[in-house]
Amino acid sequence: MSTTTDGRRARGDATRRKVAREAADVATLHGLDSLSVGGLAAATGVSKSGILTVFANREAIQLAAIAEARRVVIAEVVAPVWSTEPGAPRLRALVESWAAYARRRVFPGGCFLVTSSSEFGAQEGPIADAVRALKQEWLDLLAVDAVAAGGDGRTVAFQLDAFLAAGITRSVLFDSEAELDLALACALAAIAALA
Repeated sequence: MSTTTDGRRARGDATRRKVAREAADVATLHGLDSLSVGGLAAATGVSKSGILTVFANREAIQLAAIAEARRVVIAEVVAPVWSTEPGAPRLRALVESWAAYARRRVFPGGCFLVTSSSEFGAQEGPIADAVRALKQEWLDLLAVDAVAAGGDGRTVAFQLDAFLAAGITRSVLFDSEAELDLALACALAAIAALA
């Protein structure tokens, strides 16, 4: 009997997605290093053995959390505005979409990219490499449209990312939407200055 026919593969995929999403959520609150099979089992209702059936080890869970966070950011921030005209219009749409994602607290601890970058900035290894790759992908996305808007891609991406990261960090720290409003206003002013 094939795994497709008996449903084991589908159940494994569902378990993998459920645990990866919970791991990404927990990572924004307590860090990727805080993840444990026992904690994820308690939070998801999936047995420890069920988790270890779909993930070989803790590192595999951490990598899955990063991949899930990437999927969520693409779905919540990038995809809704991707058809916007490249350059300044899409940069504006991206930062507005990001601010809306941050306000909705799609991740309970704020933005996965911000929390994981802080946690793994000075570390080495596969998890740190995956975090760096995710952050670089976001910066590259901003840079492409900054260049299309007539700006220096690296500089504009740095500015926008810095405003947004500070905004979500302060919003979570002070439990204040005003911090996100200020971050968005600063980012939009930087984009307007490109024109």
